[in-house]
Amino acid sequence: MATMSNLPEVVSREEWLAARKELLVKEKELTRARDQVNADRRRLPMVRIDKPYTFEGPNGEASLLDLFEGRPQLVVHHFMWTFDIDADGAEHPRDTGCPSCSSAADGIGRLRQLRVRSTALAAVTRAPYAKLAAYRERMGWTFPWYSSAGSDFNYDFHTTLDERVAPVRLGYRTEAELAEAGSPWSESMRGDYPGISAFLRVGEEVFHTYSTFGRGIEEFHNGYPHLDLTALGRQEPWEEPEGRAVPLGLEAGGPGLRIPDEYEV
Repeated sequence: MATMSNLPEVVSREEWLAARKELLVKEKELTRARDQVNADRRRLPMVRIDKPYTFEGPNGEASLLDLFEGRPQLVVHHFMWTFDIDADGAEHPRDTGCPSCSSAADGIGRLRQLRVRSTALAAVTRAPYAKLAAYRERMGWTFPWYSSAGSDFNYDFHTTLDERVAPVRLGYRTEAELAEAGSPWSESMRGDYPGISAFLRVGEEVFHTYSTFGRGIEEFHNGYPHLDLTALGRQEPWEEPEGRAVPLGLEAGGPGLRIPDEYEV
């Protein structure tokens, strides 16, 4: 184990309890704020989906409506894939998905708690279904997974960005807004991005109600909710108190991030 420094102060149980109650006040404020944000999220307007998207799954061709499995709600994990790109720009899918998205997928587990609440969940990826099926079997995952290859789905929901195909909107920012924020768009940024979207079914009509990207999806990654309860936290370089734990490089894009079954634990 790496050497740790700047550890918590050792105190009596009574002193710990007093400090814990002080933090509890902030936690309750955060809980109430989260409840309010969740309520505001539920009040968002929605957009009717008129385009007939086509996916490929274990039973062949499927529509967006099919992904609901007869339920009124659907949560979609936009799962990135890994591609090799030729000098002429042609993409060739590898046999493995994005390590960061794989970390999120590794924690999905059983879906019965969603299903008893009338909600379906599926992953959607812009890679051939045969690649997804083989990788899903290797990982031991059981959640539904569909290929969006050949459709506009990823581009329309801004999880594949390529200004040659569709206008760029990265984290809800256009190219002009990215440039204004000091992060101008470039061709090196083309490709897939992770996200989560929610849809509502009313009869045979489907509506888009919500999407989130970036840190908006981190609750579904790497056991973060559990790690945030610990003294060492996520062990990422930006965390405070500074210097408490040696960063492990396991954050999205970090040098230590691996496909889930490649860790030796």
